[in-house]
Amino acid sequence: MTVSTPASAPTLSTWIGAMRPRTLTMALAPVLAGAALSWRVEHKTHLAAVLVAALSAAFIQIATNLFNDAKDFERGGDGPDRLGPVRAAASGLLTPEAIKRAAYGFFALAAVGGLFLIGAGGWPILLLGIASIFCGWAYTGGPWPISYSPYGELFVIAFFGLGAVGGTYWLCAGTLSLVAVLAGLAVGLFAAGVLMVNNFRDAAGDARVGRRTLAIVAGPRLSRWLFAAMMFSPFVLLAPLVRAAAHAPLLLALGALPLAFLQVRRLFREQPGPGLNAVLARTAQTQALFSLLLSVGALV
Repeated sequence: MTVSTPASAPTLSTWIGAMRPRTLTMALAPVLAGAALSWRVEHKTHLAAVLVAALSAAFIQIATNLFNDAKDFERGGDGPDRLGPVRAAASGLLTPEAIKRAAYGFFALAAVGGLFLIGAGGWPILLLGIASIFCGWAYTGGPWPISYSPYGELFVIAFFGLGAVGGTYWLCAGTLSLVAVLAGLAVGLFAAGVLMVNNFRDAAGDARVGRRTLAIVAGPRLSRWLFAAMMFSPFVLLAPLVRAAAHAPLLLALGALPLAFLQVRRLFREQPGPGLNAVLARTAQTQALFSLLLSVGALV
């Protein structure tokens, strides 16, 4: 697919919109949780590594968003029937080539930050960093894009949950624990919920271009129940998490439960359409609130 060159020079706001800054909480929330839990359980932290990890995670998220914008347009996935926010390539605001160059630039920035993190955390961080960048590219790139398969939610749990929380915990403490695994699963399940809403909303358009996302494979009824499981399971995980950490104030994270309930109720009542954009945003906010309250509980 070809696209004409934008009539005027792209503005900063155009680039910021293409980066989808509202999704950055998904990258930052698990870093915060991993650092706070390491301080609580291991009595260790590494502020410089946490800050660089947060920046690198944000850069990978931005790069993935940009690459997704360009590749979805090239594959015909962002047509006039799109229900989500405007995409830069599809709307002609930016060329796919310019967007991909910017994506590779942010991947490179993440790799530069990774050099410092490797020095702090060793070979496990090297492997995690390589896998994170590769999967960020492979989400919509390569011959078998993750986003065109039913496995997107699993990758999200792995990288936005287990990898991000566990990786930060490792950077701070030089070890892992059951606490990091449980918290990683909890935070990652919320992130998977964000993706489920996105794919539930876009199921018709995605099917048109050959996607086989979990929302398409499962169908509307089962997708709603899977979303409910993703939203409520983190609160179930709080019980073993509190036991493993021997720290009851972690239950502060239950404060995010009403917001999670509201999003589940809304998805069960709402048909796929633009109305789900608000559910998607508030699902990401639920993850952020859960992670923040969990971190506050760890620091109490």
